[in-house]
Amino acid sequence: MEDLVLVLILTAMMLLAALQIFLRNFFDTGFMWSDELLRLLVLWLAMAGAVAASRKDRHISIAVLDRFLPAPLLRATRAVLDLFTAAVCALLAWHSLAFVLSTHAYGDVLLGQVPAWIAQAVLPVGFALMAWRYLLFALRGAFGAERSGVPQ
Repeated sequence: MEDLVLVLILTAMMLLAALQIFLRNFFDTGFMWSDELLRLLVLWLAMAGAVAASRKDRHISIAVLDRFLPAPLLRATRAVLDLFTAAVCALLAWHSLAFVLSTHAYGDVLLGQVPAWIAQAVLPVGFALMAWRYLLFALRGAFGAERSGVPQ
């Protein structure tokens, strides 16, 4: 499902950008809202990509300790790192939720009439999903379970 969302957002972005270029170059016109929508789609694409990357723990990491630590200590270290990642993602989810709630309270709008909180809701949802996944990784690692589908 996550991959489908990524494909749909990216396709919509490419089509909208191409249409906007076509309209500007050949008809000296365009959609006033397209640039703002493209910026919002970039936000959604980034969050959807981050959530998809967390599915198999494919976020950028520097694996220096993997070469030096024995397997039991490496599993424990990974569990601690996963727990830290989950905590950071949970903190980001909490603060992005506060941001979304404040835009709701102020009645901010995007694209002319769309409530801003609807477009920004992807932030707390995405960070909460990543926090949940890394919490599960940490728990699995703490109890010695292997990650299914995740490179070791």
